[in-house]
Amino acid sequence: MNRWSTTSKNRLEQCDKRLQQLADAVLQVHDCSVLTGHRSKNAQDQAYVEGYSTVQWPNSKHNSMPSMAIDLAPFPIDWKDTKRFYYFAGIVMGIASELEIPIRWGGDWDMDNDLDDHSFLDLVHFEIKE
Repeated sequence: MNRWSTTSKNRLEQCDKRLQQLADAVLQVHDCSVLTGHRSKNAQDQAYVEGYSTVQWPNSKHNSMPSMAIDLAPFPIDWKDTKRFYYFAGIVMGIASELEIPIRWGGDWDMDNDLDDHSFLDLVHFEIKE
């Protein structure tokens, strides 16, 4: 049975309860790691400067407490295997639908199911859609 590492568990605890419920359900189906929950001002500024985010503090859903976004990756992480991230996102989106948790994925920002119409992809990003 899959279980959270101490680091992932601590990051997950920073997230909205719905994201915690979703991530826990995903973990039962596919091993994964929580890369980011809440992001501080310094961390958000760094993510923006390094090109990992397109928004500055406090405009990311990661910037609230609890965080309204989670960066969740299939474990073990292989950044070169993007097909695996798309597959994993399908699992996450399917479980979110079953749990009636409204989320948006960073691989399809406009949620139109066209995966080729975005200039910025964040394949590990899932956020509460409100």
